[in-house]
Amino acid sequence: MRIAIPTHSVSRRQFTLGAVASAVTLISTRAFAAPPEGKWRAAIIGHTGEGDYGHGLDAIFAGRENIEVVGLADPVSAGRAQAAERAKALRQYDDYRKLLEKEKPQLVCLASRWSKQRLAMGLAALEIGAHLISEKPFTTTLAEADQLLAIADRAKLTIAVAHQMRLAPSIMELKKALDAGLIGELLEMRASGKQDDRAGGEDMIVLGSHLFDLMRFFAGDAIFCTARVLHQGRDIVRDDARQVKEQIGPVAGDEVTAQFAFAKGVNATFTSRKPLRGTVGHWGIEFIGSKTKVRLLADVYPAIYVLKAGAWEPAGRTDTWTRMEGDPGVALSTEQRGFGPANRRVVDDWLTAIQQNRELACSGFNATKSLEMIMAVYQAAFSHARVRLPLPKREHPLAT
Repeated sequence: MRIAIPTHSVSRRQFTLGAVASAVTLISTRAFAAPPEGKWRAAIIGHTGEGDYGHGLDAIFAGRENIEVVGLADPVSAGRAQAAERAKALRQYDDYRKLLEKEKPQLVCLASRWSKQRLAMGLAALEIGAHLISEKPFTTTLAEADQLLAIADRAKLTIAVAHQMRLAPSIMELKKALDAGLIGELLEMRASGKQDDRAGGEDMIVLGSHLFDLMRFFAGDAIFCTARVLHQGRDIVRDDARQVKEQIGPVAGDEVTAQFAFAKGVNATFTSRKPLRGTVGHWGIEFIGSKTKVRLLADVYPAIYVLKAGAWEPAGRTDTWTRMEGDPGVALSTEQRGFGPANRRVVDDWLTAIQQNRELACSGFNATKSLEMIMAVYQAAFSHARVRLPLPKREHPLAT
């Protein structure tokens, strides 16, 4: 299969109306399939010394008898050799374009932490007919994400993004418990980032993207957003935009306070303010219901706690937090709660989705919707008004 990649971005209108066919010419719209008795041909693209490899993605295909890593691309020779050894890659390349042209992999992992080259790499992989799995943040702008999704959809290719928490067994158990009425009616979600030295805009995209993805998993799409983003105590202006160590697009602000509205009267907040780190504690989400509340302590394998509220007495009130009943993570070892098993769950779902031609949990679409909530925060901060979602403007608010 050969895809003629457009040099311009696909607009949201083109993507929404399915008119991307005018921008993409396909000789064949059938995606590669794994040989019935063979192996998937996989490749890994990374960049040691610059983008690095995110969260174990260099070993994402390790231990799979049905996948052969035919090549790894990395422009840094020393780091490339080490990464290739971890990945059990058959061959090494200094340029991902050479790898894709020669090896024609069916599966491609965009493993770099940096997202600034994600569009170019993703387009090159889609052009040779490969399914994609990517580190997050998925792209630096919504326009880039729209373009990749539109081309993949037209070519019947599948994109996964490493939002591993969504598939953690504890999250699956929490979803069932909330649907069964564990906390009564879900009324609010209160999310907070790590609020460390990255507090504000950087914390919001690096870690908040996971939390926004989980908010959507439990409450559906956000309807609108209001927000205030501060830099050294004042409202941000576009000149406050800066690049950070991980090249993930421009960020701004050292304090973020955002509010989101969801359907059925569910409201949510996201906060990243360094002075709150000591009082808020572990990053995650608090789900507040009509009967009680649940606290999700975010991690590769999240821990879930349920509140048993005590009565008010003269000496005060004692609330008891207990681990959610039925959480399978209680008995797991540190290794079992790590990135290896978490990435395996994402890849399992990705490969099954490819073979069954179905939607997947950690999809490029879901990653784009998470990114959209981040962009909505900046748009709302600049406009000082409520911003409706989905966003019609698909470029980065800090770049316009």
